[in-house]
Amino acid sequence: MSMKILSNEDASPLSGLDQWEDDVLQRYPEPGAAAKSKDEFRNYDSPEIDGVREFYRLNHKYQTYENVLAKKANFLKFDKKEMPWWQAMEFLNTLVDDSDPDISLDQLQHLLQTAEAIRADGHPDWFILTGFIHDLGKVLCLFGEPQWNVVGDTFPVGCKFSNKIVYPEFFADNPDSYDERYNTKYGVYSQHCGLDNIHMSWGHDEYLYHITKDHLPEEALYMIRYHSFYSQHREHEYDHLLNAHDHEMFKWVDKFNPYDLYSKSPKPPVVAELKPFYEDLIAKYLPGTVKL
Repeated sequence: MSMKILSNEDASPLSGLDQWEDDVLQRYPEPGAAAKSKDEFRNYDSPEIDGVREFYRLNHKYQTYENVLAKKANFLKFDKKEMPWWQAMEFLNTLVDDSDPDISLDQLQHLLQTAEAIRADGHPDWFILTGFIHDLGKVLCLFGEPQWNVVGDTFPVGCKFSNKIVYPEFFADNPDSYDERYNTKYGVYSQHCGLDNIHMSWGHDEYLYHITKDHLPEEALYMIRYHSFYSQHREHEYDHLLNAHDHEMFKWVDKFNPYDLYSKSPKPPVVAELKPFYEDLIAKYLPGTVKL
């Protein structure tokens, strides 16, 4: 799809990338948390969430099969930048996020909180590393990608869009919804063909998966690639495409997601104290530099 030059509003309808994650947390509150009254949840007809609605309107309109193939052809060349991993994490930190006034932590600190929560629970070191780097793909925003091509709930393209994806009505603007190649239950795929044969909507999850796929255990790669695939790991809407191995590996996605959603805390980690541990962990599993 040839894309017109986007206005600032079309490129960045969210005040910051964390606004999407906050919205996910509202949709999937922490298990066991005290029930909130209806008034405490976001009202999807209220002005405060106009940015989220606009984000998903654009996401659902432009996340087409053709868009995904074009983004893979562009970004999977990994010819934008090359730098040491820790420097790449600091590069991610240049994403300014003013959307969370109650917790003034930067991107690196949020990732360290996630990783430290995983570490505190005694999980394997590759699991800890996955928590630390899982959002690095958001550097796509620093390469000029609009927010709806970086974050958001992910879903397969090339087949019928599930009505359990958030704001499903916005898929009415997606040309794939009217294309006979893509608008059936299986689309270009076949029953239980397996997720490795599926094209997911483009974003930071898919991008980082391709960056790390030759270096991390398969369990970690499932966590990275599918941690935003809420219509599957919360709603099981794509069981007809998953194979038996996918179902087994999704147990690891389920283990990871509580740390991704519920590990935020106003207490900042001490980066200088933690840096040696994470640099050693990076050196154990990843090459000296990352190509973005």
